[in-house]
Amino acid sequence: MREVEVSRFVLAHPTAVRRVLSPEAVVAAEGTFTVGAVEETDGGTVVTAVGPGMSVPLRFESTEDGLRYTAEGEVGPFEHLETQVVVADESNGSRLTMRSTVALNLPLPFADRIAAWKRRGELKRAIDELAESVG
Repeated sequence: MREVEVSRFVLAHPTAVRRVLSPEAVVAAEGTFTVGAVEETDGGTVVTAVGPGMSVPLRFESTEDGLRYTAEGEVGPFEHLETQVVVADESNGSRLTMRSTVALNLPLPFADRIAAWKRRGELKRAIDELAESVG
């Protein structure tokens, strides 16, 4: 299992940044999956993320400072996928941080390293797109 983190300063108040953090926006901003379906449940929002040859249910829950989501069960190549999106107040703006833990369910050497490398790219894309959507 590997953890990756990406962070960026955004010249916007934390309230404005949190307004763009919908589960659908986060999945779309990562760029790997598209949103296939969204279901509101008692335990949070479940987004079915659809990619080439697979669909992954992601359970989102709101936190005090952003969002947290996990892949439900062993889905596709993932043994574990969990991500936190945190918005913190920083002088004249916000610090947007995405932290993800990922492990693949594949019998390949260095599979988790490869997954972390790919995941870092997804998080960078997401932070850039989310920051741009704030203004």
